[in-house]
Amino acid sequence: MIEQAPEVIEAAKSAEPVVAPAIKGIAAIGAGIAAIGAGIGIGMIGGKALESMARQPEHSGMIQTNMLIAAALVEGVALFAVVVALMQG
Repeated sequence: MIEQAPEVIEAAKSAEPVVAPAIKGIAAIGAGIAAIGAGIGIGMIGGKALESMARQPEHSGMIQTNMLIAAALVEGVALFAVVVALMQG
């Protein structure tokens, strides 16, 4: 068996992995995609809610309440996705 110098062993233990910068970049891209997806989803919720309020103005209060709840849920999922993506980096 070949013995190695203790300096070589210590240098190998303290070496940083090469893939770490790539993972951080991919995590940032994932966080951006999550934010874009949430923006598109909330925009669609708002647009459809306004369309339905225009068609049935007598139900606009109930529609607005449901719209705000749905937008809050989408925003919560997006925040969770961004946190998970950034924790990977």
